Amino acid sequence: MSHLKKYCFDGSRKLKLDRMPTNSKKDDVKKKDIIRKTEENQREIFALQDKLYAEGKEGLLIVLQARDAAGKDSTIRHVMAGVNPQGVQVYSYKQPSKEELAHDYLWRCSNNLPRRGMMAIFNRSYYEDVLVVRVHELYKTYKMSDRCLDGDTFIKKRYRQIRHFEEYLYDNSYRIVKIFLNVSADKQKERFLERLDLPEKNWKFSESDIPERALWDEYDRAYEDAVNETATPESPWYVIPADQKWYSRYLVSEAILDALKRIDPQYPKLSEAEAEKIPGFRKKLMGEQAED
Repeated sequence: MSHLKKYCFDGSRKLKLDRMPTNSKKDDVKKKDIIRKTEENQREIFALQDKLYAEGKEGLLIVLQARDAAGKDSTIRHVMAGVNPQGVQVYSYKQPSKEELAHDYLWRCSNNLPRRGMMAIFNRSYYEDVLVVRVHELYKTYKMSDRCLDGDTFIKKRYRQIRHFEEYLYDNSYRIVKIFLNVSADKQKERFLERLDLPEKNWKFSESDIPERALWDEYDRAYEDAVNETATPESPWYVIPADQKWYSRYLVSEAILDALKRIDPQYPKLSEAEAEKIPGFRKKLMGEQAED
């Protein structure tokens, strides 16, 4: 039985991060069973993705948010390992460039929306503008009209804008799955130390990682508000325990599979006129084979 429901936030209840588990202990699961189920999910995702691509009626956007060292990159690589790369695009969003800052904050993400029939994964997203921008009050440095920079309403307006943006996407045949990988402070510290100790992982460590840890509580509040202000039945959030990668990958695969099942894509059916041509096509191909 899937445990996904307990990690889903669709606006019907409020998130309190300090009450959310960061590991599988409370779910009473066995690692080998979970790994097997993840592999089954990957096969189902592959089959449904093929139908999604063929049908071309809906697009699927997967938004992945997390603190550093929560496992975003490895989750993408593992869960999506079996899908057809022709139908999936992955975009990683770093600090905005000057060009991006000269546009509205949704611009760089909206430019990368998948066409219908495709899947896109946003490794970080427009949600950075109500997370890091809020915690560090970066909006105070923006070149915007004074009427837009009221510190008391700036972030609240963005919650509203994001809700409307995601409603717009849903009304234009897109589904959005929003995932927050919820890693504990202790596990993040362990993974940071591993990055320092292993030469092949040194490149992953950033000097800014240390001062960001000092803002843990501020980020907790920012993540809670972002989820609570933007979770809807059509565009839910999944707050996934991320201390055990084998378990977070399973739950992420469950969330993606659930979205694809809700879309229920089907292979396009030929019209009656097109179907009537099939025997003739077959006859011609078989005739070619006889000549060979």
